[in-house]
Amino acid sequence: MGATGAWTSGGYRRLGAAGSVAVALGGWAVGTLPAHDPWGLWVPHGTAVTAAGYTLAYGGLTVLVVAWWLYGRAGASVRDTLVTLAWWTAPMVLAPPLYSADVYSYIAQGAMVLEGHDVYSLGPSVLDPDGPGGDAAASVGGHWTDTPAPYGPFFLLLARGVAWATGGTIVPAVVGMRLIALGALVLIVWALRNLAREHGRSESAALWLGALNPLLLIHVVGGVHNDGLMTGLMLAGVLLALRGRWITGSALVGLAMMVKSPAAVALLFVGVVVGRAASGPAVRRVAKGLLAPGLVAGAVVVGVTFLGGTGFGWLGTQSVAGRIHTALSLSSDLGLGLGELLRLLVGTDPDPVKSAVQNLGLLLALALIARLAWHATTGRTEPVHALGLALLALVALSPMVQPWYLLWATAVLAATASGGRAVGAVTVLSAALVYETQPSGSTPAYGFVLAALVCVAGVVLLRRDRAGRARGRVPGQRLPAPAESQAEADAPTAR
Repeated sequence: MGATGAWTSGGYRRLGAAGSVAVALGGWAVGTLPAHDPWGLWVPHGTAVTAAGYTLAYGGLTVLVVAWWLYGRAGASVRDTLVTLAWWTAPMVLAPPLYSADVYSYIAQGAMVLEGHDVYSLGPSVLDPDGPGGDAAASVGGHWTDTPAPYGPFFLLLARGVAWATGGTIVPAVVGMRLIALGALVLIVWALRNLAREHGRSESAALWLGALNPLLLIHVVGGVHNDGLMTGLMLAGVLLALRGRWITGSALVGLAMMVKSPAAVALLFVGVVVGRAASGPAVRRVAKGLLAPGLVAGAVVVGVTFLGGTGFGWLGTQSVAGRIHTALSLSSDLGLGLGELLRLLVGTDPDPVKSAVQNLGLLLALALIARLAWHATTGRTEPVHALGLALLALVALSPMVQPWYLLWATAVLAATASGGRAVGAVTVLSAALVYETQPSGSTPAYGFVLAALVCVAGVVLLRRDRAGRARGRVPGQRLPAPAESQAEADAPTAR
């Protein structure tokens, strides 16, 4: 194992594990606790315990972030990194939901499907408070109680299975959804390692940024967000397409789309891979790339939608999240500011202005995605790396942005880039955005202050590290990705 100063990767592993334990223990007091837990495990406590819980949670989170950052400099092997991932993940498996109440929506929506409710026109409030999923529905965040599901039928089938197996009882239902999240993490690890090999990148570097990332640990494992499942399916689909199995790959991307719709962006770049590998006239190659992956994914979407019995209402609920203002959305912030300014000056309604700016942001994102696809087609950019940049553009310009959305791009860039501004940006943001939400799921103003301070510190550290490398003072260190271990460097590349 490599070392930084007197510490080895094993030392940072233990440090991060201590931080993860503190986050989980703090979560038992100040996590996103349910409105009612019939088992009496996840219940509120007194003021003293709550204060101790916040101290543990924030202290542990900071220790975890520092350990992750330093672990990236330690030159750990793939095996060591996988062991570290297990150590850092384990404490959160049985913890209450952390940093978000979304898992309660998942459980309630699964119960709605189980009972035959139209999940795409009704919200969780339709459930009987004393029936399966009633406790989950009561625990859903305020404005989501009457909001239709924005998720596709494939994910709702999984949620239905959890609701059926657990009767919607809070603790086992949350653990059931977390097992799905852990399965997604395993899929991400597999895809990252293989994509890194395909691109001649360090596997340990890809795992450090794409899987060991504290933003993923607290929001996919702790918060049980389905973005992990979408990302895992998308990565696996792209990997298979690279290896010539584009039909299976397109089908997996289709499943990813039926978790969350942004995975559809991957189809464009799978098409680039297919078109470049096809034989025959240019027109035929272009047509195959543009149409074939979409047709396969479309067939999977139609088949699973009919199998799920939920109907195609999910196609009309994709914009529901965009109605909620999130401060991380640049287009929403700009639109709101311009709208309020015009209201003060000429008395106009600010909402149409905000909506127009949000739409312009999406148009700009689409233009950037198209440009990246063209660069990939002409060979100026590698297709999978271009996909990572496209997802980064989509997140930056979306009308609603949550901290964990960054993971869509981070996982792809982790396997395809060894450095550069984009990777540096997602590295610093990964460390910063963990502070944006409280363990209870709320978004306090001080969370943005903490995130900004971490961003400044991260930029300073990156610049200092790069300056040190330029002067030859930190040989072998390659933040924002960890150095390859000697064993990994000496091993033959497998494809």
